[in-house]
Amino acid sequence: MSFEKQQKKLRVGWFTFTCCEDSTVVFTEVLNDYWQEWVKLIDFRHARVLKTKNVLDDLDVAFVEGAISSEEQASKLREIRTKSKVLVAVGACAVTGMPSAQRNDFDKETMKEIGYIMDRFHHLDKVQSLSDVVNVDADLPGCPMNADDFVKVVNGALETFNIVEKK
Repeated sequence: MSFEKQQKKLRVGWFTFTCCEDSTVVFTEVLNDYWQEWVKLIDFRHARVLKTKNVLDDLDVAFVEGAISSEEQASKLREIRTKSKVLVAVGACAVTGMPSAQRNDFDKETMKEIGYIMDRFHHLDKVQSLSDVVNVDADLPGCPMNADDFVKVVNGALETFNIVEKK
């Protein structure tokens, strides 16, 4: 009987809140180039864009895209934070709240016009960046994020969590 050493894998989650999900598109495009390498090193625990059976448990890194526009989203983000060693804000909406947060500056008349939408979807009065709600360990700004910067963060995490040897 042969016992091969099990490869330790980086436990990763990818989450999306209020945004256009352009960084999710970049993420999937990056996988075109890195899938063969990363599938051996990364356990994608939660990534709705990749699979239907997702788990939110002990994550090494959570990549979170989008701004927070409801208490339900804020609660989910707080849960993700408690289950992640590192949380990375991905894209402009996650990092700064914008452009999703542009409604924060709407005048009273415009807010009155969209009031039914705010009520229907239980939106907060103000859209928030991730750091307004939880501690964020790293930012990948941009709309969308820069693919090369994302690869650097992933490769850095692989080293930090001792999945691969440091170069």
